[in-house]
Amino acid sequence: MEIRKLARLKTVDQFRHVLQELGIELPLDASIQVGDETVLGRPLEIQGRSIGNRFCILPMEGWDGTSEGRPTELTRRRWKNFGRSGAKLIWGGEAVAVNLAGRANPHQLVINQNNLALLEALRQELIAEHRECFTETDDLFVGLQLTHSGRFARPSRQDRLEAKTLYRHPVLDSRFGVESGSAILADDEIRALIDDFIEAACQAEKAGFDFVDIKHCHGYFGHELLSAYDRPGPYGGSFENRTRFLREVVQGLRSRCQRLQLGVRLSVFDFAPFQPGEDGIGNPSLIEGRYDWAFGGDGTGVGVDLEEPLKFLELLETLGIELLCTTAGSPYYVPHIQRPASYPPSDGYLPPEDPLVGVARLIGATAELKRRCPRLIVVGSGYSYLQEWLPHVGQAVVRQGWADSIGLGRMVLSYPELPADVLAGGPWQRRKVCRTFSDCTTAPRNGLVSGCYPLDEFYKQRPEMTQLKKVKTSTSMEKKK
Repeated sequence: MEIRKLARLKTVDQFRHVLQELGIELPLDASIQVGDETVLGRPLEIQGRSIGNRFCILPMEGWDGTSEGRPTELTRRRWKNFGRSGAKLIWGGEAVAVNLAGRANPHQLVINQNNLALLEALRQELIAEHRECFTETDDLFVGLQLTHSGRFARPSRQDRLEAKTLYRHPVLDSRFGVESGSAILADDEIRALIDDFIEAACQAEKAGFDFVDIKHCHGYFGHELLSAYDRPGPYGGSFENRTRFLREVVQGLRSRCQRLQLGVRLSVFDFAPFQPGEDGIGNPSLIEGRYDWAFGGDGTGVGVDLEEPLKFLELLETLGIELLCTTAGSPYYVPHIQRPASYPPSDGYLPPEDPLVGVARLIGATAELKRRCPRLIVVGSGYSYLQEWLPHVGQAVVRQGWADSIGLGRMVLSYPELPADVLAGGPWQRRKVCRTFSDCTTAPRNGLVSGCYPLDEFYKQRPEMTQLKKVKTSTSMEKKK
């Protein structure tokens, strides 16, 4: 399969032709409007607050905190970059664990009483940087993503999985070395985690954050609960039971937090875990031709059924939650459906489809959910792969009502000024455009700090760059054997 190199395309018509060749639908504007009152510069209103434009910084999992879960200078640099991006909605900027045991890596941030002042300082530094660049900060809306890594917890060592699973999974248990006799989280342990989420949210409110995200994506705790179809008891089986965690967290929050808004980042569909075949291309891991553990999946392991995700969105409306951020699957076992890329990370597989197909699938699913639940403020994701064509698609998505805000993740690691440049009509800084080399994943998966090593001059000069080159060389040689 030949993947089209988007960097070689020079005109919108050439990009449109590629979409037609692939037979996929993406909204696409020929030109980009400039200024504050344009499509992407138009404000969003939420609970009497104004969010100044339609760009959002997505939450990412940091790998550069201390062993106590505190931010470092590298963390602060990243948050300052978010501040000078020009985006007015900051969806966490960071995935922050609600306790030490729930971290996905030993250097992930943790919210607790000991770290609270430092997290508040992160928020203040972001706002100060934004003020210096853009003056106006009253229209900033800054949140914090609260997470527990569940099945993918690695709180002590990067090479040691300390999984907190919710049910026996015949594919993932085997793939990630979870022993069949290992303990499954008991109902009382889930209740204790609910208390941790509530306490973490209250601390986030004290630190001045405008909202928290109760994370339900990427194979972590909240997301795995949604696929706990076979789990007995009050947190598994029926849709009501599988969403009890969210309802009980919201109930506890509302009784203690008077000002805090709530959001949910949701994997709106999932696929079977993929693994590389003999040719290195990813193939789904099915059982007798099926895969029955995918929330938002159709049972085939490679298809989408939005019936339950739609019910989840209706539940959000019932709970008074207005903010939804969409994504899909998990970066641990099916990265190509939530962050399409030309180049896989060191532990990944070659894309089984043109990455544009994955982009269109996620944007299309988001559009359908927005159409069915128009009152929700919906932030889309999966846009970084579009590269130079990101604003052309993003503007059309917002203009046509497919989503309310365009979420940026990997792209702002290499090109944090993108939102400001688009809104101002400034020159496109092509040398900073993310080309989805996946080094921002390969480096952390091998114990190195977060960052864009290929394009950010700051990380190019760090000693980890030499280590990363060795890792990639070793991986390449191993795959050729």
